[in-house]
Amino acid sequence: MDTGTHLLFGLGLGGLALADPFLAEHPSGQWAVMIGTVLGSQAPDADFLLKLKSYPVYLRHHRGISHSVPFLFAWTGLITAFVAVLFPEIPWQRTAPWILLATAVHVATDLFNPYGTQGFWPFSRKWIALSAVHIIDPVIFTAHLAAIALWVFGGTRVRPGALFAVLYAFLALYFIWRVVERRRIERRLPAQDPSTRPGDRYALLPTLSPGRWSVLKESEGGVYAIGEWTPSGGLKWLDVLRSHNGPQVDAASRHPDVQTLLRLTPFACVQVHPRDWGYEVRWIDLRFPARRQSPFAAIVLLDKRGVPFRSHIGWLNGKTFAGGG
Repeated sequence: MDTGTHLLFGLGLGGLALADPFLAEHPSGQWAVMIGTVLGSQAPDADFLLKLKSYPVYLRHHRGISHSVPFLFAWTGLITAFVAVLFPEIPWQRTAPWILLATAVHVATDLFNPYGTQGFWPFSRKWIALSAVHIIDPVIFTAHLAAIALWVFGGTRVRPGALFAVLYAFLALYFIWRVVERRRIERRLPAQDPSTRPGDRYALLPTLSPGRWSVLKESEGGVYAIGEWTPSGGLKWLDVLRSHNGPQVDAASRHPDVQTLLRLTPFACVQVHPRDWGYEVRWIDLRFPARRQSPFAAIVLLDKRGVPFRSHIGWLNGKTFAGGG
């Protein structure tokens, strides 16, 4: 999820923690647990500090070990100790479970979007992405805002523990429904596609609109169809891309930036563009069709001998990446 959504989860879980009478009634209890849950809701993304070394290094490690099982407890221990220093009058045993919950919820919710995480490392190195909710989900975001507003402006009549218990029961059902709904629609895609062939691989990806899904189809020969699915219109194809091959692709594919992108996505289309100075070899991550004009991509520039001399990985922001002089 995005940073704002994680922050809302941190605030909401801080409200849920007030179901503990000790935290609710102690003068410092609410502040102690709120600081803890907000920090816990952000802690796994502390790997953003790797950007100080380089953006490719950050991408290679983002949502990796920082979102793993051992780090859930490491983040919890560090934040609990910090809160205990700020509020020595609050027993750490009261705040630690809520901080652990906030950290775990961060990792768990990240599993549900197309980016995914290595959340089960070291038990499994598999990258898990359930692709059931968008990174900014309007239902999750709006439900949190409504609950927080009710808490802030509802006065003493509102019991935050009960309020946020209802919110998270609703959101748990929402997450389950999104997973089930995605699988239901994805299973039916071949039957709705008149151009389907044996071996075609389909993927359904969430969008900002809960009722609209992006659709990818990978066919034999590196052909990718990009489309959308809606309840009213069903399946509609919008574009077709074909991956290139050849010595330029082979030469560029060994570059670390390309290897990073291929580790992040199972849907990468490669295209070779001849230039006056050599070749531009571009791998495009097809998981974000709404950003076709500014895709997430890895680009390697080759001279006329096929030797890499420049590279880039990241969002292209609508600009052509070029070089050679």
